[in-house]
Amino acid sequence: MILDRIKKENDIKNLTEIELDELRCEIRRFLLENISVTGGHLASNLGVVELTMALHLAFSLPEDKIIWDVGHQSYTHKILTGRKEGFVTLRQYGGLSGFPKSNESDSDCFNTGHSSTSISAGLGMAAAREITGEDYHVVSVIGDGALTGGMAYEALNNASLLEKNFIIVLNDNNMSISKNVGGMNMYLSNFRTADAYRDLKNGVMNSLHRVPVVGDKMVKSIRNAKSSIKQLFVPGMFFEEMGIIYLGPVDGSNIREMVRIFNEAKRVDGPVLVHVMTKKGAGYLPAEKNPSRFHGAEPFDIETGLPLKKKEKPSYTDIFSAAMCKLADKEPKLVAITAAMADGTGLSRFSKKYTKRFYDVGIAEQHAVTFAAGLAKAGLKPVFAVYSSFLQRAYDQILHDVCIQNLPVVFAVDRAGLVGSDGETHQGIFDISYLSSIPNMTVLAPKNKYELADMFKFAMSFDGPIAVRYPRGTAYEDLKEFRSPIVLGKSEVIKSGAEIAFFALGSMVETAQKVVTRLAEQGIEATLVNARFAAPLDKEMIASLAKDHDILVTLEENVLSGGFGEHISSFVCENDLSIKVHIVSIPDAYVEHGNVSILKKDIGIDEDTIYKKVLELLKQRRL
Repeated sequence: MILDRIKKENDIKNLTEIELDELRCEIRRFLLENISVTGGHLASNLGVVELTMALHLAFSLPEDKIIWDVGHQSYTHKILTGRKEGFVTLRQYGGLSGFPKSNESDSDCFNTGHSSTSISAGLGMAAAREITGEDYHVVSVIGDGALTGGMAYEALNNASLLEKNFIIVLNDNNMSISKNVGGMNMYLSNFRTADAYRDLKNGVMNSLHRVPVVGDKMVKSIRNAKSSIKQLFVPGMFFEEMGIIYLGPVDGSNIREMVRIFNEAKRVDGPVLVHVMTKKGAGYLPAEKNPSRFHGAEPFDIETGLPLKKKEKPSYTDIFSAAMCKLADKEPKLVAITAAMADGTGLSRFSKKYTKRFYDVGIAEQHAVTFAAGLAKAGLKPVFAVYSSFLQRAYDQILHDVCIQNLPVVFAVDRAGLVGSDGETHQGIFDISYLSSIPNMTVLAPKNKYELADMFKFAMSFDGPIAVRYPRGTAYEDLKEFRSPIVLGKSEVIKSGAEIAFFALGSMVETAQKVVTRLAEQGIEATLVNARFAAPLDKEMIASLAKDHDILVTLEENVLSGGFGEHISSFVCENDLSIKVHIVSIPDAYVEHGNVSILKKDIGIDEDTIYKKVLELLKQRRL
């Protein structure tokens, strides 16, 4: 196999044209065979096989710097830099990351995970290069979906001032996770269909070449002019008018042509954008037909494309999806917003049923929040469904535009807590801290699927900012007999006991219930309270528990700093309550990728670790 000859970066440069053609086929087979077993980002990686190969042929790593926006499409890059053997552990605990990681390879020059950051990072490296006097190329690869993010435009505006070479590669596949929307998508669509423009440009150039004596000079003059030939036929060229030289579009399956245009881009003084047209899922028909489903794929059957594990029970996202449609039937002012994540957040069903009440704003969480604020100010009831780790990008907008004005915006915070395989950049472990720190914000977390539906019903009638956080994965179904009405700032007693009390929030109620059951088997009857609210706290319940319990164990799937437990501990201390608080939370650290069960055990928030710790606390208390 040609692939076996790729041991390290730049080995690809030793291959012939025929071998390169075979290599791209082998890489696709390798990706399919491995991701079908481990799971991972498939469609995006299949789409950039040739693009990645061309980049590695045109540039020298690790001296030159390639920055992958988001980074989930970097699998071929990892293969070409000698990490092929690590794919058996892809996204597993202690294994190969699904994103660029500088601690894995010097060829991963910048860690990424969220969207629209690569141009800013690349521009910083290019500017630093001029100060340090080093000589290397900087390439930022960004997708057309990521180009809907405001940060990308801020960087483009800044990049236009650079006088030295900086290359931006626009990977245009007309997709982010869900299908792209908005003006930039329509703008780029003109290029996707502009065969007439390319034919005209080539025709003009060929005609000028044939003009005796002066023809070649005219072509050279046009190419060297700041206003390129495109400006003659495409008025208002967006990138060129920003001061960024535009090259393309180029076929993302044509390695030779991409290498040629990358080498041309290297000669430009200043920023240059290379527009590459790729196809998400290329080479694998199921992924080509349904790239959204193969964005983040679970293990699947290669022949059929179907998941190996059959979905049996609904997820929290499924429960939210059903609740939204049910609530919208009764509430005509309910509208839904997503930031390019209609499928992932469960809003696809809503979008089809209530087309005029659904808004996909692209990868633009900041805009989404302030847009929601505007909708709320005008009398509607907006629900912004977003992953926890993506919502943190809009902290300022939540604070200034929603909470200062006390507007009734509902935040459906999906993937709250540990999410597993995507690692540090995607773990939703900070939202309690950053949301509960904002005045006027109410934060809830359900113990099971029934309570999630009840909380959204409560949120619809709530007159102020409110966030409902819920985890990834199968929705918990036990404790359905406990379904008392949701009352602002009030918790729910699941079990009464003495000596020790558990005050658990959201997903940790299930864990606490299991610990309490094991304690009962040892003759220890503990109290279990479902907190429901991270903000405001049920201070009356805490004070009540302090009267007849010695130990209060708080449980949350959030970091310690600024979290649920810290707020309770502060209340107990400030009011001089006679109860010892033990906080079970995620340490103040970034949590790597891996199976959620393994991660919980590693950081000490699993059932066994908590049970043992509680026995130790009780033993110490009785001494």
